[in-house]
Amino acid sequence: MQEKDEICCDLFHGFDYASWIDGTPGQRLSLLPAAQEHILAQEDGKDRCLRAVRELSQAFALAVPHDEALRIRDDVAFFQAVRSVLAKRADSETRTKEDLDGAIRQIVSKVVASEGILDIFTAAGLKKPDISILSEEFLAEVRGMSRRNLAVELLQKLLNGELAQRRRKNVVQARSFAEMLEQTLRRYRNRAVEAAQVIEELIALARDLREASTRGETLGLTEDELAFYDALEINDSAVQVLGDETLRDIARKLVEIVRGNVTIDWTLRENVRANLRRLVKHILREHGYPPDKQERATRTVLEQAEALSAGWAV
Repeated sequence: MQEKDEICCDLFHGFDYASWIDGTPGQRLSLLPAAQEHILAQEDGKDRCLRAVRELSQAFALAVPHDEALRIRDDVAFFQAVRSVLAKRADSETRTKEDLDGAIRQIVSKVVASEGILDIFTAAGLKKPDISILSEEFLAEVRGMSRRNLAVELLQKLLNGELAQRRRKNVVQARSFAEMLEQTLRRYRNRAVEAAQVIEELIALARDLREASTRGETLGLTEDELAFYDALEINDSAVQVLGDETLRDIARKLVEIVRGNVTIDWTLRENVRANLRRLVKHILREHGYPPDKQERATRTVLEQAEALSAGWAV
């Protein structure tokens, strides 16, 4: 336990968190944004902190009620609080067992209970907006944050949460944006670009994601129809020759056919899947979809159907 505690203390070297021990609840809460920035500014700081605090927590649980364990109890509580907000996901993302274990440890310790439930906005020192997280007002607030690494972390969490929601509606769109997000973050993690530049790139990505929500209206398609429209590899030059009107007709027909052939357990019934695959291919051939592109488009359409069918079956 002492060895793991030393590692955690090294991670927070130079950061004064004395007010966590003897400060008011408000003072303790106000420490968290600065503590996150301190960790995120270090190379692999987040991963190292998550791992070190987890290992310390495990050792601490075994060592209690040894006097040495009780002596560092407040320090462990602070490390756990910082780890909790660093590991916290956006509301729409699934919480892992590890997240829940961390929350339980905080409740049991009774150290941070007075602060109530922390969300990612509070932990970043921002007021939780009533407006969309992708609004210009909110993006401007994030751009103005003095803690640049924390701003990157916040945008990453929010964009991941937004993409998790999109993935349940539009598989292709969510996948495309997820790849762009990962490319930007990879350069940031490799220290190839500064935090300020990454913030601008993430804000631009958020704007593109917001604008993508209105594409259906522009094309005259419903949300479901747009999802199948995107599944048709519309950016491929061989597909583009069909023209928007034909592609829109295919998308509308796909929604009609797929929706009429899915049931709650259709993904487990091979005969239903095979029949749906046949119907999809028939629609593509009927509208002159490039033959060499049909197999991949069919797979993507069925993948999209799985994402939407749960809601349809209900």
